Amino acid sequence: MVSAAFHPPFDDAPPIASPAIPSIAASAINTGATASKDLQTTDPTVTAKPPIDWRGVWMAVLPPLLGLGLLVGLWELVSASTANSIPSPLATFHQAVEVFSDPFYSKGPNDQGVGWNVLSSLQRVAVGFGLAAAVGIPAGFMIGRFTFLSRMFNPLISLMRPVSPLAWLPIGLLVFKGANPAAIWTIFICSIWPMIINTAVGVQRVPQDYMNVARVLNLSEWKIFTKILFPAVLPYTLTGVRLAVGTAWLVIVAAEMLTGGVGIGFWVWDEWNNLNVKNIIIAIFVIGIVGLLLEFALIKLATAFTFEEVKA
Repeated sequence: MVSAAFHPPFDDAPPIASPAIPSIAASAINTGATASKDLQTTDPTVTAKPPIDWRGVWMAVLPPLLGLGLLVGLWELVSASTANSIPSPLATFHQAVEVFSDPFYSKGPNDQGVGWNVLSSLQRVAVGFGLAAAVGIPAGFMIGRFTFLSRMFNPLISLMRPVSPLAWLPIGLLVFKGANPAAIWTIFICSIWPMIINTAVGVQRVPQDYMNVARVLNLSEWKIFTKILFPAVLPYTLTGVRLAVGTAWLVIVAAEMLTGGVGIGFWVWDEWNNLNVKNIIIAIFVIGIVGLLLEFALIKLATAFTFEEVKA
């Protein structure tokens, strides 16, 4: 008779380690801590401070400084090679400090500070430029809008535009019998062409579909101008304005040298007669800075009124 001995099935099995439960709990705690860290890093309310782009900063600052350093170095070499007949940068700087310490003094009609001279030149530019804008911009719209007027005035504009603005100065002196209106006339005649041409080109580049829709809707010329032409042509017009004011500021200096009176051009010529080269160099920098500011202001104005697709 065979006897069978039955043993419990887990008698021979190795004992289960009791620390397993604590290890599972520790793993869960570590996992929870990692998840909480991930949640903290992905929290949208926490904004990481972007690193400073030092390369971009250097590329924005270093090239202009090198350019100015090159200018000053060449200026110093020219001054040394001419035995200081051209003043050195340091001597010119000291003179500039003296000039700008009292820029608005007045000791008579022919002896005024640099501030009054700049303001007088800007006043002439503003009057001549304003008259040119009042005539040139509407004329540009008309020439661009109507083919007959375009064919009529294109030969005249092509003939007059290449003439040097100073060639018109004697005509102004003959007609207006005065230096100040003659200078304003010169500014007017040199400023009007860029505004006429750019405005006319802008009108001619308006998509024909816009004009076809206006014709279908039977819009009046005033509606076409205010609703279609003016918004589309404004960037071109502002470009013409920017070119015109740059030309006007260039011309006024030469015109004032010839006509005299108070103005930055006359100031340059008067300092040349007094053999004061330092003030001439200062005037050159003043003319450049004022022209740069005018250009920058008009660029900002043009950007503000330019459509996004045109900016791109």
